[in-house]
Amino acid sequence: MTRTGPVEIDEQTQLAARLRLVVGRLHRRIRIDGRESVPPLQLSALVTVEQHGPLRLSELARREAVSAPTMSRVLTALDEQGLVIRTPDPNDARGVQIVLSEAGAARLAEVRSHRTALVARRLGRLDDEERRRIVEALPALEALLVDED
Repeated sequence: MTRTGPVEIDEQTQLAARLRLVVGRLHRRIRIDGRESVPPLQLSALVTVEQHGPLRLSELARREAVSAPTMSRVLTALDEQGLVIRTPDPNDARGVQIVLSEAGAARLAEVRSHRTALVARRLGRLDDEERRRIVEALPALEALLVDED
């Protein structure tokens, strides 16, 4: 077991603060510049349904950390746009499951493509050395996405 001293903790905390700030601001910039036609919670719900669907409303609300009434409103909006399909739950005659429609998959692809182009333009402003350092940092950044057991 490695022991971390006070100086190392302070440096780690400073690194964490810088990383949080730059990732948060970059994400916000992409969202603002993207001017997506789908609000953030609706977009997040679409991604969750794509990754984990079919889902019941209660499970989707839990995964999105919102109340069931809030998720119901989100699903109504997505349903009205034709981005999701409600199907009967085979395990519960009263329940429904939510799946992504073809239009929903197409909208997600469009948003991802647009956001990728925005990031690519920002990367284009960097010099070769800065881009190389980002490439080298990606495995460590991707490791931060792995949840602890």
